[in-house]
Amino acid sequence: MYTKSILLLALSTASMVSAHGKILAVTGDAGGNGTALGIKGASVATFGTNSATEKDTTVFGGNANKPMTDGLGKTAASGKLTMAMLSEAVAQSGTTLPQVSASGGSINGTWRIVTSDGTANNKAGDLFAVVDPTGTGAYSKGTQLTVSTSMVGNGKGNVVQRAVASALRAVGIQRRATNVGADAGFSVKIPAGTTCTGSDATTGMKNVCLLKVANNNNNGPFGGNVAFQIAGTSTAAANTTAKREESFQA
Repeated sequence: MYTKSILLLALSTASMVSAHGKILAVTGDAGGNGTALGIKGASVATFGTNSATEKDTTVFGGNANKPMTDGLGKTAASGKLTMAMLSEAVAQSGTTLPQVSASGGSINGTWRIVTSDGTANNKAGDLFAVVDPTGTGAYSKGTQLTVSTSMVGNGKGNVVQRAVASALRAVGIQRRATNVGADAGFSVKIPAGTTCTGSDATTGMKNVCLLKVANNNNNGPFGGNVAFQIAGTSTAAANTTAKREESFQA
């Protein structure tokens, strides 16, 4: 009877498992580095309760299979994300955004698994990417790209076994998934000839593109927005960023 109850609980909660993931450091093939909008760095715990670890995970909402949806999403810590938050990302990672070769370079980054057994449906997760050359979050008018990643899920047992394990974790009998807190690399090739037209008043940056990277998960989707530039078309942030950096770190 107990086993049956556990199985029923597992099956009833399986659809509620959320695959939270976020983007940490990103680099361009031609130099520069950055973080996703809304990332809070070391102030957010890697391990702990969901409320503690999910603070800066971007939730896009909408259909997980339709990544070309407008908007930058939201996080628990920052609320609705805006381009004005680029100054915080710059304060953490430096005044030169990821630079991508005009001939067809790439954005390379780190995806952190925040909760759950993986990134999508408890298996090796599909990641979607969309580039918005206007730098505004107008992803419906952007271009969907292919993501290469080393991401894997727990890979333990069949569907029923994973559901039972989930139920055991839910009632505190078994600890959380073993890959929570794990990092996986990803890479997105940016098409040659991409022209970035966005700008940001908080940093003085021009010729900015946005790249959305999100997972295929109906509870989100989850992921992040990364600002980048095409190499040779722009300069670093204005000197006023230094003052914002001091304020951000205080």
